[in-house]
Amino acid sequence: MLLPPWEMGLYLVLSVSFHLYSFYGVYLFSREHETEWYSDIALGDSLFWGLKKDPSDFEWSFWAGWARGPLLGLFFGHAIVSKVSLHFLGALHPWCLMVYGMVACWILLGIQGLGFILLHIAISYTVAQLRIPMLSWGSSLLLLSTLQIDAVQKQIRSWYKTENEYYLLCFTVAVRCLYYTSFSLEYCWHHPCQKRDHTLLWMLLYMFYYPMFHNGPIMNFDYFYKEMQQKETSASKTDLTACILGVARLLWWWWLAELMIHLMHMHIIYNSDALLSKASNWTLGGLALAQVLFFYVKYLVLYGIPAFVVRFDGLHSLPLPRCVSTMYSFTGMWRSFDVGLYQFLMRYIYIPMGGSKSGPGEKLLSTGITFAFVAYWHGAHQHLLYWAALNWMGINFEYNIKRLLYMPVIQNLVFHTLTPKMQRRIHATLAAVATSMLILTNLVFLGGENIGQIYWDRFFVRGWPWAPLILWGCLYCYAQIGIEWDRMSW
Repeated sequence: MLLPPWEMGLYLVLSVSFHLYSFYGVYLFSREHETEWYSDIALGDSLFWGLKKDPSDFEWSFWAGWARGPLLGLFFGHAIVSKVSLHFLGALHPWCLMVYGMVACWILLGIQGLGFILLHIAISYTVAQLRIPMLSWGSSLLLLSTLQIDAVQKQIRSWYKTENEYYLLCFTVAVRCLYYTSFSLEYCWHHPCQKRDHTLLWMLLYMFYYPMFHNGPIMNFDYFYKEMQQKETSASKTDLTACILGVARLLWWWWLAELMIHLMHMHIIYNSDALLSKASNWTLGGLALAQVLFFYVKYLVLYGIPAFVVRFDGLHSLPLPRCVSTMYSFTGMWRSFDVGLYQFLMRYIYIPMGGSKSGPGEKLLSTGITFAFVAYWHGAHQHLLYWAALNWMGINFEYNIKRLLYMPVIQNLVFHTLTPKMQRRIHATLAAVATSMLILTNLVFLGGENIGQIYWDRFFVRGWPWAPLILWGCLYCYAQIGIEWDRMSW
């Protein structure tokens, strides 16, 4: 459904203007209150024209610290080992990568960390021999739960000198849990004649493939196995231009993320209810946009570096996250942001539980179990349970709206009373409402349930009716851009 160029141009101009104006409000608010933070928070050193850095996003600071240490060097070492072994050893290339991954794990996590991960792998592989998917799932959940046991946490901490080393092992084990779950379930599902490729060696290669070892992205075993079998022999010939462009993109994304936390101290502001209460509605809107867009750019870097190394090996990496400003539905967000996690959830939870081909009741159950697992895997904190429940309601609400609109009576009515352009505009109007709830749920995920409560109260209770109407007007423009993006992608 194509809209006039002038109309799409207007939506684009308004969308960019809304972003810039609200970001400018956050910038001014950050500068106005910056001196209040010096005594309580050590603002980071300046990288941009004397601006102070907001260092309070734990994930960004954590991975940036490791990147300045040995992590990038180990990625570079993987690339060298891959090229040398592919050129000189040929068929032994995958097993060289496996050995390198185990050595890199030993270097970074110590012999105890390597042993802890090998123990998880051994238990998962042993249980998989029984070929009972529910047992494999049970063992994976139990192994993941060990990270929450106080005695285990105390023992792991005793292995390391710093908290960062402890957290690195915890993050690594959580990601490895999805990997050995994928391998085990594929083993259970395949016929005996297909199991010649599901050996312990292949499991170790999959588990210790280093580019995706510590933080993902997630790649299911069947996809990984096919890529390793079908990788292009031209992988040994590196395209210098592609490498330069890949590095340039990564540096651009890193620079943009750093610029955002120098200009806008959204993470510090979110930690203070008093500051949030002083912010105007436009500033609050800018804070929400800045928060979710920083999360997007952050994962372009965190997933972009492994994706670059994976392509360097001749494998096809999964798509990187799609810009959240072009998202206009819960379903689209889950499909397009973390593609690897989405594929894992669909293949191993949602579809086996019945999926969209089952009845409404079974679909509610399958989506509920899927989101329950996501919340559990992320740590099962209270705000994560709220976030998962809100996403579950959002996904099912969208599903039921689509079912209603696909009813022959409704389709007939729409076809005879609305032009294609009006259908597109109504679609964007409904999408704007869904997007407002999507942003709210993501704020709960990133900032906690208290942040969600503040936004709900400010925009939808005290600000009714003008605040939500202005919000939906802005999101209507964003939705039109997202819908057009999808149309052009086809």
